Amino acid sequence: MRSHQYGPDLTPPWKKQQPAPEVPAERDLVVEEVATGFCGAVVRCEKTAEGFTVTLEDRFGKHRVFPMVPRGFLLEGRVVTLVRPTAPATPRAPGRTASGSIAVPGVRARVARESRIYVEGRHDAELVERVWGDDLRIEGVVVEYLQGIDDLPAIVADFAPGPGRRLGVLVDHLLPGTKEHRIAAQVTGDSVLVVGHPYIDIWQAVKPSSVDIPAWPAVPRGEDWKEGTCRRLGWPVDTPAAWKHILSKVDSYKDLEPELLGRVEELIDFATLAD
Repeated sequence: MRSHQYGPDLTPPWKKQQPAPEVPAERDLVVEEVATGFCGAVVRCEKTAEGFTVTLEDRFGKHRVFPMVPRGFLLEGRVVTLVRPTAPATPRAPGRTASGSIAVPGVRARVARESRIYVEGRHDAELVERVWGDDLRIEGVVVEYLQGIDDLPAIVADFAPGPGRRLGVLVDHLLPGTKEHRIAAQVTGDSVLVVGHPYIDIWQAVKPSSVDIPAWPAVPRGEDWKEGTCRRLGWPVDTPAAWKHILSKVDSYKDLEPELLGRVEELIDFATLAD
């Protein structure tokens, strides 16, 4: 017996899939393609023989083309249907993260990978988080800090790196002939990458101009470098307060020295590389 309420379609109204909101595929709109999980900003919308397509650009500059099918994309976590813009939008520069990558607002953090990045101390970890935090959450890479490098071989052994479980390590003052260089050589392998910068401490990786000083002072060997730096700059000898001041001056990658920028990007690439 057929219900007159439902007519020829016996599906109750509350079980029918509701149409997704239509959103114009305007340039720089950031969406995620449902089937593949590819996330990026709209760079163009074109008509083809099969219908309309949209080209997305991810944070690494990679382009992919997708058909504009109903309910085919996520916008800030909601399913939407992209439609052709009614009029050309005024181009605007895509948003950027503090590291300079294309920003992808509304994208949920990825579940943490087994691969990790280790840095020497808390200040190193806080600086990496300040500049690369958005990138690391999207990629699902966790940054942890060591208490110095002396125990690195034991730490690496305990981590048990291998395929799909990579370990990247950022080391201060990694120069040939140093203790740091000898320790790094002991643990480097296919699944372990140790890179470093030439600075005695991560503070020096912040450009002096960003901290409103002419240069980082030279501190004699045997004297605590952070305390000696504070004295020579005329700051109170209060390491936590000094670091808080320095970190507050870092807004983006532009405030950091290139020797650090390249090494951190190298570690992120290594940790996210598929085996």
